[in-house]
Amino acid sequence: MLAAVGAVILAIAYLINVTSTSTDAAFTPFSLLIAGAFFVALHLAGFGHGWSASTRRRWRR
Repeated sequence: MLAAVGAVILAIAYLINVTSTSTDAAFTPFSLLIAGAFFVALHLAGFGHGWSASTRRRWRR
């Protein structure tokens, strides 16, 4: 889930950069690039996966 959020943020940063759109200081392509990379790094670190406690399966013997 976090990787998808990061990918969307990176896509928005790319579109802003390519179209040379003037934005507020908080939404520069570089700040969105850092935010997108942060979410992708969280995903790769293992956060955002298995938030539900019921995802563990118990095998019967």
